[in-house]
Amino acid sequence: MVRTGFFFAAVPALAGGVLGWQGWWTASAPLLGLAGFVLFFFRDPERAVPVESGAIVAPADGKVLAVEETTVDGRPQTQVSIFLSIFDVHVNRAPIAGTIAEVRYRPGKFHIASTKRASRENERNEVVLESGGTRVIVRQIAGLVARRIEFWKKVGDQVERGQRLGMIRFGSRAEVVFDRCCRVEVRPGQHVRAGTSILAIRE
Repeated sequence: MVRTGFFFAAVPALAGGVLGWQGWWTASAPLLGLAGFVLFFFRDPERAVPVESGAIVAPADGKVLAVEETTVDGRPQTQVSIFLSIFDVHVNRAPIAGTIAEVRYRPGKFHIASTKRASRENERNEVVLESGGTRVIVRQIAGLVARRIEFWKKVGDQVERGQRLGMIRFGSRAEVVFDRCCRVEVRPGQHVRAGTSILAIRE
């Protein structure tokens, strides 16, 4: 459980408890249900991280929206886009072991996270991970409801594959960008899990 979840759940839980104690169960039940959902949303289960050499794992739970070719700083890359519904775990994890070389936050809009406009225009936090000659970019992108991006690391930190990096609250999008020479292991429509599902293999 992400600790901030207890803070968000406290108000409806307390209000629902007081109303229930006074016998107003019709008003109490929705508040207690909301508190339960908030605790469910902020869950943070342990994950079995793959040990395969060269594996790039999913940074987020969700459905793969697209696997497409792109170019970043003149380098041919592959981008995998993942949509997180409010029912997915929203804790983000490192796709590879390496050093956090850059962190770039950009304010923006709040389009529906599954759209192309969200990829281009929404609020985001971009994290560049480097390991030897390999560079992988992770983007935390806010959605229509998600208006709070949390990042728990800083430039220069060493992270392990599958290690927790942060979270995005209440529905969002994540993108991971890697060298095009990597062998892609997922397809659009597939559901992936952060830190567990292998998106690609570095060859």
